[in-house]
Amino acid sequence: MPLCLAAGAVTATLAIESFTLAWMHSIEKIRWEEDWRIEGKTLVVGVARIRGSGAGMEPPDGAVLKNGAWHYRPKVPPQTQVRLAHSPYTAGYELCLNGTCRPLAEHLPGAENPTTIVLESCP
Repeated sequence: MPLCLAAGAVTATLAIESFTLAWMHSIEKIRWEEDWRIEGKTLVVGVARIRGSGAGMEPPDGAVLKNGAWHYRPKVPPQTQVRLAHSPYTAGYELCLNGTCRPLAEHLPGAENPTTIVLESCP
């Protein structure tokens, strides 16, 4: 199943089965990453990484430090949608495909800022 992206009336479809969602914490400037896969009509998060710690960013119980990042499995059920705030006041999310990351908003040229970006399995 491909991944559908939407920001208001602007949409895009990516022919992928998995992706990494990455972002920089707005205060601590520490990178977070989550590996997602598309399963039927849902998005499922597998593993996640935090590249440090800081105020309000303690690694969860069971996290393991490997290669400078805390690795853990988020306790998040499968999602029908992932909704992300796109704002001019913080660094944007990145979408990483096959090890190459680029701003998520680049997949939605013309999207308003601020807006909400919705990720979901395409019907």
